[in-house]
Amino acid sequence: MICNGINNLLPEWGILMKKRRFKQLTLNDRIKMETMLNTGHSKAEVARYLHVHRSSIYREYDRGKYIHRNSDYTEEERYSSDLGQKAHDWNKQGKGRSLKIGNDRELAEYIENQIVEEKFSPAAALEKANRSKKKFKTSISLRTLYRYIDAGVFLKLTNKDLPVKGKRKNHYKKIRVQKRACAGESIENRPQEVNGREVFGHWEMDTVKGKQGVTKSCMLVLTERKTRQEIVLKLKNQKAESVVEALDRLEMKWGELFSRVFKTITVDNGVEFSDNEGLEHSARKEGKRTSMFYCHPYSSWERGSNENQNKLIRRHIPKGTDFDQKTHEEIAFIESWINNYPRKIFGYGTAAERFEEELGKLA
Repeated sequence: MICNGINNLLPEWGILMKKRRFKQLTLNDRIKMETMLNTGHSKAEVARYLHVHRSSIYREYDRGKYIHRNSDYTEEERYSSDLGQKAHDWNKQGKGRSLKIGNDRELAEYIENQIVEEKFSPAAALEKANRSKKKFKTSISLRTLYRYIDAGVFLKLTNKDLPVKGKRKNHYKKIRVQKRACAGESIENRPQEVNGREVFGHWEMDTVKGKQGVTKSCMLVLTERKTRQEIVLKLKNQKAESVVEALDRLEMKWGELFSRVFKTITVDNGVEFSDNEGLEHSARKEGKRTSMFYCHPYSSWERGSNENQNKLIRRHIPKGTDFDQKTHEEIAFIESWINNYPRKIFGYGTAAERFEEELGKLA
């Protein structure tokens, strides 16, 4: 029906040209455009029928074009009125005031560097910009920054560079079978003061592993629950004795303070933490150096601090990476980066600052 009407109107193009005025395409116009193109009409014919300049149709086509797969698996470029309308709506939102960040190239480059190179979150990058000694011409909100990233305003920064956004997977429920019993005291018997995060000296411990079947080494990570201070140690292998040796080294480093700084340590039921006696027993003297507590099976949320800190480590060492060749200096850099990362929970202060405050109280 549309096409028959179009064919009748095309000869009267000369008359319509005189009456034509500038107008924006509507959704109905875009639907007509899609129909005409799909039935073989040229873009020039579409322009005549819709009473717009031919260049308007070409621009509209570029906004709504996509690759269509036919039933015989051949592909061809087509125009979608739906895509064209979405592009129009998005552009309309951006009209009005010009982009604030467009007037401050230094701020744009600073934010790009903090997120892409320094692996900061948008919130942390903005806060660092606000606290920077460097004075920028303008300032933007976190919501505006996310909107700019979505719109592709930045040259190097896209959603792919963000720590979390756009990287979530669908998780499918599995039936878990517990393979071993807790090696020691259950988390149910852990002191109540640990839960509130108001008392210093309670830690969570986990291992971060490399490429499965390839990486022999692993990283032992300890997170203090109140301050979020992180300790990252590279182990030669993933065996229980390597974890015990690492705690022995920590105890020798901290000396008499160890039992006051490391009051409790909460772990999962991994085989690397199965030597409960070795983990608790002091390497310097008789008796215990700390108290170990074990989470319920498959309850990683009971070590929430650990899990969140591990995400920060993965910004530097993604899953599937073989980090056997990572040096202790590189691991130390990651540990320092985490401890000096600005955190919203601390008013964008750092874990290192909070940890030093707590150590000062012990002294």
